[in-house]
Amino acid sequence: MMKLLLTVPFLLLLLTTLEARPKPAAVKCKTGPLDMVFVIDSSRSVRPFEFETMRRFMIDIIHNLEVGPNATRVGVIQYSSQVQNVFSLKTFFKRADMEKAINSIVPLAQGTMTGLAIQYAMNVAFTVQEGARPLHKKIPRVAVIVTDGRPQDRVTEVAAQARGAGIEIYAVGVQRADMNSLRAMASHPLEEHVFLVESFDLIQQFGKQFQDKLCGVDMCTEMDHGCQHTCVSIPGSFYCECNPGYKLNTDGKTCSPIDACADGKHGCEHQCVSSRGSYTCRCRMGYELNQDKKTCTMINYCNFGNHSCQHECVSILNGFYCRCRDGFTLQADGKACRATDFCNGIDHGCEFKCVSTAGSYHCICPEGQQLQADGKTCNKCKSGHVDLVLLIDGSKSVRPQNFELVKQFVNQIVDFLDVSPHGTRVGLVQYSSRVRTEFPLSQYRTAADIKKAVLRVEYMEKGTMTGLALKHMLEHSFSEAEGARPLSQNIPRIGLVFTDGRSQDDISEWARKAKESGITMFAVGVGKAVEEELRQIASEPVEQHYSYSADFSTMTHIVDNLKVNICPEEGKGEMEIRSPCECEALVQFQSNTVAILEDLTEKHILLGHQLD
Repeated sequence: MMKLLLTVPFLLLLLTTLEARPKPAAVKCKTGPLDMVFVIDSSRSVRPFEFETMRRFMIDIIHNLEVGPNATRVGVIQYSSQVQNVFSLKTFFKRADMEKAINSIVPLAQGTMTGLAIQYAMNVAFTVQEGARPLHKKIPRVAVIVTDGRPQDRVTEVAAQARGAGIEIYAVGVQRADMNSLRAMASHPLEEHVFLVESFDLIQQFGKQFQDKLCGVDMCTEMDHGCQHTCVSIPGSFYCECNPGYKLNTDGKTCSPIDACADGKHGCEHQCVSSRGSYTCRCRMGYELNQDKKTCTMINYCNFGNHSCQHECVSILNGFYCRCRDGFTLQADGKACRATDFCNGIDHGCEFKCVSTAGSYHCICPEGQQLQADGKTCNKCKSGHVDLVLLIDGSKSVRPQNFELVKQFVNQIVDFLDVSPHGTRVGLVQYSSRVRTEFPLSQYRTAADIKKAVLRVEYMEKGTMTGLALKHMLEHSFSEAEGARPLSQNIPRIGLVFTDGRSQDDISEWARKAKESGITMFAVGVGKAVEEELRQIASEPVEQHYSYSADFSTMTHIVDNLKVNICPEEGKGEMEIRSPCECEALVQFQSNTVAILEDLTEKHILLGHQLD
């Protein structure tokens, strides 16, 4: 009939009360929570009616278990030459759903790869991802292997690995099952984990004869467990658990509150307050907890709106105080502010006049005079300071030897200038088919540095885009970003264009805009330069601001005319009223430029003879 190698005092997780009747018997005893997986052989040697008996076998066992997410969980896999997951431990928690899935199994009807099935159970079926509870919860993991033949692969090693991973294996053999293989698979003691049934007809009666021995005992109710909080019964034993917020002491029975602050991982900026396994963050006095519930921010008492400070409220720890803006002093009430007259209260050192402002002061000079770099003394208009930008033609028609003469011309102009950050500033732009700033007004502070930079300038060649160069000069070269001083300082802005040919773009618009912006424009043309274009570039009076000839002799009369037409103290009749400093600066620049042009004329003529 039935051959039993061993009985099991706590086989509750595997075989409870089973009867041969069509409907399973009621639960006879209470079992602890289990994670149970049936591993069913569906090889070709198992005939259809025999497989139906195995279905009934699984269903009868399930009906005698307390199933549920917190009770026993059940999974089923079938195998032959391959392994198929019927349903996992997390799939169903109702007996009816499990029974329906078991009745829907279609046998694989191939070989008998029992070792492969055990491997799958260990690596997949009993993972947390598939519904097995974590090992630290101490929920028994039970595999029930039912087979009718000899495995076609190795089972000894993989079964040992599964047992080592905490899986308790019960091996149930039917008919032709190999006893050695069953013993190789099962857990120890073997007499409690290995069973052999002579035929599938008897498998349903398998558990009936051992129902008393297979029924689990609730150890928590049958003995004095001593657990302070909760006793959890497992097959043949029990363990103690603590309520949330407590941890089990080393005696395995009593519980202590968990200090959630002790591990230092709470992240509280100020103080951590532990409370039954959790914690809250708390800030020191004068601070408030931020929305992240961890960090703290000092309370801004000024935001309460009741400080009454006239100017500024300054929040401090546990309070605030009033503060006045620069140039004001706080009154006796600690809230009102009164302006300070800096010019009367300090030795300001202004040469002409001191002007008090809120929290400071500044010096001013008489009309027509400029404030010096020291911010105190006034310029008597002796230095002739200007912001000068030279636009030199680098087109192909200039030719390299003439371009060197142009560079000499530039350096000769620099020689007579009082170059310094607070004196004259010089910028250089070269143009051909494109425009290139060689150096801006702000780059060099001495005449020597400027002359070195001029000598390093490389000849561009190509076309003659004079209009584009004028646009660049207006938008960039005379900007404060590139070193031009504010118009309010009355520093004359001078642009000098040196060209030898007709422009390939329109110059009228940008020449007009440059002059309208207050830039005094000079135009010097040689060779094939177009007089009409030079006149468009030059400031009024045009005759005094452009030169076109090989000898530059027409420039010699400019100085006298400039005084008559621009400087009010030198002219007669109607005139444009301009700053005396600006007049003197322009006159000085014009005089020295004429001398340089005359010297350059001789060199140009000499070079022309040599080339001829």
